[in-house]
Amino acid sequence: MAFESKIKTIEWVNNISRMIDQRILPYEFKTVDIKTANEMYTAIKDMIVRGAPAIGIAGVHGVALGAIELAKIVQDKTTFLNELKKIAEYLKSSRPTAVNLMWGVDKQIQLANSISGSINDIVDALKENSIKLENEDIEINKKMGDYGAQVVPKGATILTHCNAGALATVGYGTALGVIRSAYAKDPTIKVFADETRPRQQGARLTTWELTQDGIPTTLITDGMCSYFMSKGMIDMVVVGADRIAANGDTANKIGTYTVAIAAKYHNVPFYIAAPLSTIDISIKSGKEIPIEERSHDEVTHINGDRICAKDVNIINPGFDVTPHELITGIITEKGILKPDFTTSIINAFKDN
Repeated sequence: MAFESKIKTIEWVNNISRMIDQRILPYEFKTVDIKTANEMYTAIKDMIVRGAPAIGIAGVHGVALGAIELAKIVQDKTTFLNELKKIAEYLKSSRPTAVNLMWGVDKQIQLANSISGSINDIVDALKENSIKLENEDIEINKKMGDYGAQVVPKGATILTHCNAGALATVGYGTALGVIRSAYAKDPTIKVFADETRPRQQGARLTTWELTQDGIPTTLITDGMCSYFMSKGMIDMVVVGADRIAANGDTANKIGTYTVAIAAKYHNVPFYIAAPLSTIDISIKSGKEIPIEERSHDEVTHINGDRICAKDVNIINPGFDVTPHELITGIITEKGILKPDFTTSIINAFKDN
């Protein structure tokens, strides 16, 4: 039985994309209506919407919004499709690391090119596909949750890093989906959430989600995980992913690699929870994953207040790559992939 989360992060409603503004949680809950492809680019870039699966659906919506705009000014179908492709490439440039964005946008472009009818037929198909892929995302997450719950020990304390919950997807979540499904079977389960500097997604978003659901949660800073592992207070780690290479190397929020190293040293199982759409079989290893460099203000300021000297140098990569050797398993909608990941990933895609 799946745990029912009330959160729906992004939704197609009456020709607009309605999404929770994640920049202001947990201080305020507000939705934003995105009406154009340009607005969607900004929403993704500025992290109104974030989390790889949610960004993927945002890309899906963005193409549909772009098609609605184009249909008002373009009558020639070939021109329409060419211009729609330009919008798609623009949307994909908003955040380079999360492959789900490319997956979602490309799904829409493939669909648009396959429609033999009119421009209006293409627009209608893109809108229908937006709703279809939304619903599929939630069902995929619940399947992952059920598979992941099978490897959660009774009474376990689970560490997670960043936010891979309902807010990072359309609903339910990847890593938090595993936690929700496990908690539905065993309410003695507890969670440790890393703060996740510099944007504090763990502190702001993960703790908000889990406390909304009544799941016991303890917030720790990023540097504390080794301490609690050494005390035997963490039984397993479950995190999400933004891109997984063909060999299992996994890009996730900066700091994940550090957690994985600590888990390996302390013999704590370390799992990734991600849909197959997060796996990029076109790249052989994590060395090929582009790492987004984000604004220095994210490091130098918290809630608008500077926390460091003005002249200090800043480097702010948004993600790091955890080598596949540190990963116990990758929880997907097809089951839990185990090493050798090169083989298990190929097998997972055979029937997909």
